[in-house]
Amino acid sequence: MKRISVLGSTGSIGTQTLDVIRHCKGEFDVVVLTCGHNIGLLEKQIIEFSPKLVCVSEEADAKKLKEEFKNLTVYFGRDGLNKAAAFENTDLVVNALMGLSGFEPTVYALRAKKNIALSNKETLISGGDIIMKLAKDNGVFIYPVDSEHSAIFQCLQGAGDNKIKRLLLTASGGPFRGYTKEQLENVTVEEALNHPVWAMGSKVTIDSATMMNKGNEVIEACTLFDVDPDNVTVVVHKESAMHSAVEFEDGAIIAQMGVPDMKLPISYAINYPNRINGVSESLDLFKLSAMHFEECDRKVFKCLDLAFYAMKKGLSYRVVLNASNEIAVAAFLKGEIKFVEIAEVVEKAVMNHKGEALKTPEDVLRLDEEARGLAREIILGLKVK
Repeated sequence: MKRISVLGSTGSIGTQTLDVIRHCKGEFDVVVLTCGHNIGLLEKQIIEFSPKLVCVSEEADAKKLKEEFKNLTVYFGRDGLNKAAAFENTDLVVNALMGLSGFEPTVYALRAKKNIALSNKETLISGGDIIMKLAKDNGVFIYPVDSEHSAIFQCLQGAGDNKIKRLLLTASGGPFRGYTKEQLENVTVEEALNHPVWAMGSKVTIDSATMMNKGNEVIEACTLFDVDPDNVTVVVHKESAMHSAVEFEDGAIIAQMGVPDMKLPISYAINYPNRINGVSESLDLFKLSAMHFEECDRKVFKCLDLAFYAMKKGLSYRVVLNASNEIAVAAFLKGEIKFVEIAEVVEKAVMNHKGEALKTPEDVLRLDEEARGLAREIILGLKVK
C-alpha cells in the first residue's frame, strides 16, 4: 500500500482526498493527518483511518487527543506541522493546507524527499522558484491537484519534446461574471460566497469572485510547466466542463474535460499514473449540449492583471501579491472593507514594492510578514478615507 499523509485533512480538499482513499479500498495507508481546530472531525478520521501521527494547532487539543488515543503520536503548532510533513514513513504528502501556512511544510517534505500532491497554491505563488529547485535537487515530484493544472498535466502526457505554444486556462467566471465596475461596488459577502459551480472554502471562493484565484493559477501554471506568462490565455467558460487545454506549436489543442468534481484531479494526483474507475461521474455531452468561451474583462477584474504583472516582475512581487490578498480577503469577510477594495489593497501593496532577491524559504517568510503589515496599513487608510 502507498503510505500517504494528508495535511489539512478536515478542509474541503482534505475531506475529498479521504473520500477518494475510501473509494480506493486497500490501496492507501493513511499515516499522517493534520488539522487546525476541527478536532471533532479529526477524531472521527483517527478512528476510521488509524494514522500513526496527527498534528493540530493548539497544545490543549494535542493533550486531549493524546489522552484519548494512547498509542498515537500527537504534535501541535508550526514546528509540529513541519515535522508531520517530513514524517519518514510516508511515500506521498497531500498538501491541502490553506494560505501560506502550506509553504514551510512543503519545504520540509521536499527536503525529506517526499513526493507531493499539491493543492496549496500559495506555496507556488510565494515560493515557486525555491520550491521547484528543491523538488529537482531532491529528485521528487509535485503532482498538481488544482483542476486546471491537473488538466494541463494530463494534456501533456505523451507530448514528448513538442513545443507548447500556449496554455488555455479556463475560469468559470465566478458569481460576478459579466458584472460592471458599478455593479461590483456594493456586492455583499454572501453574494461573493455564492459560487455558481464549485464548492470551496471561503478564501478560495472570494478569490474566484475577484478573479485573483485565476491570477494565482496563472502563476502556478507558469511555475509548474515552465511557461512564460505571455503564453498563458485565460478563457472564461461558464459550464466548467473543459478544465484547461494545451495548444502546441502546430496549432493542435488538446483539452481535458470532465464534470466539475475535485475528486477527479485528486485521484489522478495520488494514484498517478493510474486512473481509478468510479471516482467521479462521467460528463454527459448530450446534457451539456453547448459550451461557451469568452474573454475575461480585465478592466473590471483587476486582480488578474496584477497577477500577470507580479509573475513577470519576479518572486518577491508574487510574495507581496499573495500576502496582501490574504489580508484583504480576510478584511472583506469581516466586513472591514468593500469587495472592490480587495483589488485596491493588493494593487497599492504590489506597486509600492521595489523588488528584492529571495534565495531561501526564510527570505520568503520575512517578506511575507512585511507585506502583511503593509496591507494592514493600507486597509487602515481606507477606513479613515
